[in-house]
Formats: sequence, C-alpha cells, structure tokens
Amino acid sequence: MYRVSDTVRSTHGQDGAIVLDIRQGQMFNLNVVGSRILELLNKGSSQPEIVDEIMREFGVSRHVAENDLQQFLQALQKHRLVENTD
Repeated sequence: MYRVSDTVRSTHGQDGAIVLDIRQGQMFNLNVVGSRILELLNKGSSQPEIVDEIMREFGVSRHVAENDLQQFLQALQKHRLVENTD
C-alpha cells in the first residue's frame, strides 16, 4: 500500500492538480487521472480500489488502469511523493 508523503501539498481542479513537495521545493503538474489517483491515495484507498475507481470514472479497461497506476506510482515514488507502506 502507498501513502502520500507528509511533505506533499496539493490543490485539485477540473484540469488536474498542482503538487508541491515542500521538502524538496519541487512542483509537479498532474493531469485529471493523476489528480484523482492522488486523491484516492490520500483517502487510504488500496491499489485494487483505485483501479476499480479509475475504470469506472474514465471508462478504461482493467489492463489499462492497472498499467497506468503502476507507472504513475513508480514515478511518484521516484520523486519521493509517496511511500510504500508494505
């Protein structure tokens, strides 16, 4: 399971999100899907729950949702915006 780092601040809108890592002083732009994933992570949703929600909200297949989620989580982890709690 992943959780968003305590040093991350974000604001979400209809076009996506702006994410600021206050520890590193870096800012990131997320598209609407990335924004929604970050919101779900903040709520404590599991990866299977996030996949189900992305499939439902954006009308994509399970395969696409799973692959996109994994790639996105890897990118977030690389930039230290999320932590793996497993």
